[in-house]
Amino acid sequence: MDRKGERFYLVQEDVLSEAMTKTLEAKALLESGKVSTINEAVKAVDLSRSAFYKYRDRIFPFETMVQKQIVSISIHLEDRSGSLSSLLRILAELGCNILTIHQTIPLQGKANVTLSIETASSKEDINGILKALEKLEHVRQVSIIGSGA
Repeated sequence: MDRKGERFYLVQEDVLSEAMTKTLEAKALLESGKVSTINEAVKAVDLSRSAFYKYRDRIFPFETMVQKQIVSISIHLEDRSGSLSSLLRILAELGCNILTIHQTIPLQGKANVTLSIETASSKEDINGILKALEKLEHVRQVSIIGSGA
C-alpha cells in the first residue's frame, strides 16, 4: 500500500459500508479460529472474496490499531552511499525502535528495504513517520506492508 498523501481516520461503525463491516466480521472469525480459511469466513458472513480482499488490509477495529505498534514498511531507496544510514538516523531521531532490516541487492540503481519498527515511543504518529521518510533525498517510495502487536 503506497501511503503517499493518504491519511488515516477514525470513523463510527454506522458510516461503514456493509462490505467493510462484513470484512471486519470475517477477519474476527479468522483471528478467533472459528474458521480456518478465508473462503469459510466470507461464506459465514455472506461476503464476496473480492470485497474481503479489497478491504482486509485497509480496515481494522479501533482496539486493534491502538494495541498494534509494530509496523512493517517497504521503502524503495536509490543506491547511493549513506542513503540507508540517513533513513535509519531519521527513524532513530523520531524515537522508533528498529526491529528488523532487510535490504535487497541494488538492481538498476535501486534497492528495496523492508523494516519492522516499533512506534510506541515515537515522537510522531505513523503518518508523520511516513512523511519524514518520504522527504529523504534518496527515497523513492514508502509503503506500509503490515502491522502487528
